Amino acid sequence: MYSSNHIIKFADYTTVGASGNWATVGRRSRGGWRVHRQREKRKGKSEGLRIGTLNVGTMTGKGRELADMMEKRKVDILCVQETRWKGSKARSIGAGFKLFYYGVDSKRNGVGVVLKEELRNVLEVKRVSARVMSLKLEIEGVMLHVVSGYAPQVGCELEEKERFWSELDEVMESIPTGERVVIGEDFNGHVGEGNTGDEEVMGKFGVKERNLEGQMVVDFAKRMDMGVVNTYFQKREEHRVTYKSGGRRTQVDCILCRRGNLKEISDCKVVVGESVIRQHRMVVCRMTLLVCKTKRSKIEKKTKWCKLKKEECCEEFRQNLRQALGGQVVLPDDWESTAEVIRETGRKVLGVSSGRRKDD
Repeated sequence: MYSSNHIIKFADYTTVGASGNWATVGRRSRGGWRVHRQREKRKGKSEGLRIGTLNVGTMTGKGRELADMMEKRKVDILCVQETRWKGSKARSIGAGFKLFYYGVDSKRNGVGVVLKEELRNVLEVKRVSARVMSLKLEIEGVMLHVVSGYAPQVGCELEEKERFWSELDEVMESIPTGERVVIGEDFNGHVGEGNTGDEEVMGKFGVKERNLEGQMVVDFAKRMDMGVVNTYFQKREEHRVTYKSGGRRTQVDCILCRRGNLKEISDCKVVVGESVIRQHRMVVCRMTLLVCKTKRSKIEKKTKWCKLKKEECCEEFRQNLRQALGGQVVLPDDWESTAEVIRETGRKVLGVSSGRRKDD
């Protein structure tokens, strides 16, 4: 699953190669990638996911088409915006996919998250508003929070924009620091090309110039210590543009994750050639969750002292203990040595437990 350009330490690799993956500029571990893969295996197995985001315009009449597209593109999780479905439900949309959604108006807004049926371990669903919702999943012991958001358009009132960012802040602040987060959103803003002064939260590969709404995205990423995933991968402009209408070509749909988990993202690009949605395009990233192996607690084998309740066992123990002590009736002053003799005699005469989790 890994290749020489995939899943590398973000702290050691800062430039991007022609293929769109981080290129080597820092220190290398001895032995190359074979040793690196062996080390990753020792840490634990990996769980690969393809996570995307898409403004669907409306879900009405598109459920099955969306499911077929996800199946074709091997997408496991998809954040959707502008669903325009009223209510808060979960329903199957076909091909083994389920949509969790929330909306208050059938004519505007609405958000949702589509999951592959194998990802059925949903621990929590937070339907915050018609613009923000989140799901908490457990995948092989790893907690993953998936947040779907739909930011107000450029022409909306400032109050509405501030309310949206406040809701998103509250969702992020409620998530424990050690748990993974992926945000898929239509931000209705342009973070822009280049990253001078913002290197800690984004790469160089945006589209065109940044606007006020795009600056809000960057400010949010700085507040929450997140990275704008799309911008770290060098792609042709065709695979960076997420919205096309007439002569307009922009990048308004983004995926964000914690900066500490950027090393788990091996690729991110726009999927072209799909006719389900006319204007917006699906953005998909490949994320490999490194699942740490849990150490099995070693259960100490215990002497079956309970057998001393039986007279015959008790008598046998006395005889063996006297013999081990050299026939002495009074115990010697060296208690540590005597205690070890008693323990050894107990193990020999009474036996020990198997070490399994059951009563002796």
